[in-house]
Amino acid sequence: MRHFANLPDQDQLFIRPPEDVHRGSDQDLRAVALGATLYTPGIRPDLVRDVRRQTELGAGSIVLCLEDSVADADLPTAEANVDAALRALTDDHDDATLPQLFVRVRDAEHLERLTDRFGAHALDVLSGVVLPKFEDGNGSGGRYFDVLDAVNADRPDDRRLLVMPILESPAIMHRETRTEALAAVRELLLARRRDVLAVRIGATDLSSVFGLRRPSHLTVYEVQVLASVIGDVVNVLGRARDGFVVAGPVWEHYPDSDRVFRTTLRSTPFQEAGDLALRRQLLLEGFDGLLREVTLDRANGLTGKTVIHPRHVPLVHAMSVVSDEEYSDATDVLANVAGGVAASKYGNKMNEMKPHHDWAERTMLRARAFGVAAPDVTYVDLLERSLP
Repeated sequence: MRHFANLPDQDQLFIRPPEDVHRGSDQDLRAVALGATLYTPGIRPDLVRDVRRQTELGAGSIVLCLEDSVADADLPTAEANVDAALRALTDDHDDATLPQLFVRVRDAEHLERLTDRFGAHALDVLSGVVLPKFEDGNGSGGRYFDVLDAVNADRPDDRRLLVMPILESPAIMHRETRTEALAAVRELLLARRRDVLAVRIGATDLSSVFGLRRPSHLTVYEVQVLASVIGDVVNVLGRARDGFVVAGPVWEHYPDSDRVFRTTLRSTPFQEAGDLALRRQLLLEGFDGLLREVTLDRANGLTGKTVIHPRHVPLVHAMSVVSDEEYSDATDVLANVAGGVAASKYGNKMNEMKPHHDWAERTMLRARAFGVAAPDVTYVDLLERSLP
C-alpha cells in the first residue's frame, strides 16, 4: 500500500513521495501510515467491493466492525459477511494494493470464536484486530492477549496479527480512577509492545459516560471532559521516547450544511490555488471542522484518525503530508547533533536542536508514510486531486 498512489503528477506534488508500506515494514511506519482508519459495518452485504472501492479512493486502513455498528440480532449475518470477505480477499488480492485491514471484535471470547471460524488461511489477509473496552491485565486486556498468543503461535512474523486497543471505559473517563487505570494499561502494553500497532481513543463511548455528543461545529478539544482524557492518554501512553502511536478520536459526522458559528477555514490558500469553489464545498459539507480537529490532533500528540465516511479519508491524508517547511526544519534539527539553536530557513521560527529532536524524528516518519509536498503544494492542491 502506498498513499496517494492513485494521484497523477506525483513528481509535481512531492519532493519526496510516500513509501510503500507492507506487512514487512517496520512497525512504527505501519502505525503512522494508518492515517484515516475507515470503519465499515460488518453488516454491509458486499464487503469485498467496499474494501476494493475504498482502497482505490485512497483508504490505507479499513476496519470491518462487528461491535457497536452491528445490532445484536444482526451479528450472525455480519460475521458471515466478514468471513466470506476475508476468504475472498485472501484468495484474490495483491499485497501491494491491499490496505491494512482489521476486524473489530466485541470481547476476547468473540475474538477466539472468530479466529477459529476464519481459520489460518483467511486470517492471512488481516493486519490485526481492534480491541474495544480495553482495560489492564486484570480486565479485558489480559484475556485479549491470551487469545492473541494462541492465534499467533504458528504464524510467521510478517503474518502475526497486531492489535489496536481502544480506550473507552468509564474508569478512564472518571477523574478519580483515570491515573491508576492508564498506568495499568501502560504497564500491560509496554510488556506486549511487539503486538501493539497503535492505541485508539473511543470518544463516543467516553462521551456516553456523561450523556454527551459533540456537534460537527465543535472539535473534541472544546468538550472539556473529553479534552482532559486525551491529554492524560497522551501523557501516559504517547511519550516521545517510549510511547505508542495514539490515534485521534472518531469524526462521526456525515456531510452537513447546518452551521452555527463562522468558520475559521482561511480563504487565502484556496484563492492562491484558484479554487474557492472547493472551500465552499468543504464548508457546505461541514468538513472545515474535521480539518481543524485533525490539526489540533497533531498539535496534541495524536497521529491519524478514526473516520466513518469515505469522504473523510482524503481530508485526513491531505493534512498528514509533511510540508516543505516542516521537512526543512526537521532535516536541519537532525543534522545538528551538537545542540544549539538556529533560525529556520523559512525565517519564521527558531529551531532548537535538542528540544526539537523527537519532533523531527516523528516528522521524518510521517514523511515516509505520506510524503513531503513540493514547496508550492498545499493541502488544497492535494484535496483538489483526491476528493471523490
